[in-house]
Amino acid sequence: RFQAKWFSLFPWLHYSPTMQKVLCFECVKAFTIKKTSLEKKHDPAFCLNGFGNWKSASESFTHHQNSRAHHHAVTVNAMEQTPVHTQLASALAKTQQDARHCLVEIMECVRYLARQGIAMRGHASDEGNLFHLVKLKAKDDPVLTSWLARCHDYVSPQCQNEYLTLFGHTIVRGIAAMIRSLPVVQFSIIMDGTQDIQGKEQVSICLRYVDQDLVPVEAFIGLYDTPSTTGEQMAKLALDMLLRLNLPISGVRGQTYDGAANMAGLFSGAQAVLKKEQPLALYVHCGAHCVNLITQCACNSSPLLRDALQWVHELGTLSNQSGKFKGILAQHTVPEGPTRTVKPLCPTRWTVRGQAVQVVLNEYEAILNSLEEMASLGYDTSTRGNGLLERFQKGKTILGLNLATEVLGELECLNKSLQSHSQTIAGMQTAVQYVSSAIQEKRTDAKFAELFEKSVQMVDTLRIEAIEIPHQRKPPRRYTGQASHHQSKTAEEFYRIEFFKVLDCLDMQFKDRFNQPEITKLLDLIRYV
Repeated sequence: RFQAKWFSLFPWLHYSPTMQKVLCFECVKAFTIKKTSLEKKHDPAFCLNGFGNWKSASESFTHHQNSRAHHHAVTVNAMEQTPVHTQLASALAKTQQDARHCLVEIMECVRYLARQGIAMRGHASDEGNLFHLVKLKAKDDPVLTSWLARCHDYVSPQCQNEYLTLFGHTIVRGIAAMIRSLPVVQFSIIMDGTQDIQGKEQVSICLRYVDQDLVPVEAFIGLYDTPSTTGEQMAKLALDMLLRLNLPISGVRGQTYDGAANMAGLFSGAQAVLKKEQPLALYVHCGAHCVNLITQCACNSSPLLRDALQWVHELGTLSNQSGKFKGILAQHTVPEGPTRTVKPLCPTRWTVRGQAVQVVLNEYEAILNSLEEMASLGYDTSTRGNGLLERFQKGKTILGLNLATEVLGELECLNKSLQSHSQTIAGMQTAVQYVSSAIQEKRTDAKFAELFEKSVQMVDTLRIEAIEIPHQRKPPRRYTGQASHHQSKTAEEFYRIEFFKVLDCLDMQFKDRFNQPEITKLLDLIRYV
């Protein structure tokens, strides 16, 4: 008559084969074996005699299960198995372990996004890349899924910033520890500053050192706020950085900044202030920055190159601002190989302009047709298109772009070479001498005649205005005296002088920028070693 399903409905049931009746396991253990204080209130049918009235079994089992005596027995047995304080401690430990596991998973997601340079936050708190990446990992992690259902504190913007700060501090401490572990602690400081979008001055600091395998390493330390950009304040910023990283000032052997007065000043510049603390910290003007200044000075020395580059910049600006012109240019362009768009020139970096100029020369016919079509339309930008069309229809613009390409190509190769992490002072001087010599070899009548003939052929092919000699103003008599002033007879002769002027400017600038006293000391040291 006993039904097996009662075991699943009432787990506390215990069947006795000798009595052929059932007992309550919890009550027998609490009242018969332990004999608790409520022993007199127990139910004898479920503790001693056994229950065998199968007709009313379900009602009796339910009544016993809801009785106070049964509840007391269950509580007593549970307390004996595990004390309450132990259970609370175990629950707390389990909660902490789960929270620690979720924190590690979230920090791994933050590290991945930071390493790949991917934005973490979106317009809403639950729309950012970090939140969706954590949800993706939670699909295979029940603990993380359960935690995300309760709270989102660990993925808040404040926590994200804290994670990134901790990662950054860990990396910087590792770099400092690597430098301190070298047999000889020697390193150089590289500093440069610029304003962010809010107008605050941000100073970037890098350390350059040679590791134990004699491999040069340039490590970015961080961006620092500065209240002012005076030389004393910049030097104070560098010293504070060394103090925070526990790096000795005695290990500084070099300084590299730009040529601004607050950094390179002989008396009050940052390099002079640091030299008072460490005389062995030799200052060298950044080679790549020197090449940029040389390129800027050379291109501005000739109105021909200066104006031609300005027209390229205006054309790139028009292409960026006018979607109509960009569409017209795409229709006239027949791609043969990789397609390159017309872009404006970088206003500060002069050694990245060669590619933009070469694109204009390659697509010159398509640009003329696009400007002509743009000028015939009734848009607001048609006036700009008409003005640029007049400039690009002049043969001297093509000549200026060809001359600029001849110069910019050599300087851009030098700039890339000087930005290499493995570059040395001796290698820099060798590269500068090689490029300077290669540029001066172009200062021949035959080379200019070749460039001029190439430009003339392009002008004839495109059927635009020929290269003509411009109007030459007669200089005042106080400059020439009784002698007659020189006037060029042909356009080739006139523009040859302009080209040679650019090359002479480059030669002079190379000598001025790279003949630094500190570089001479370092070269002498290399020869001595």
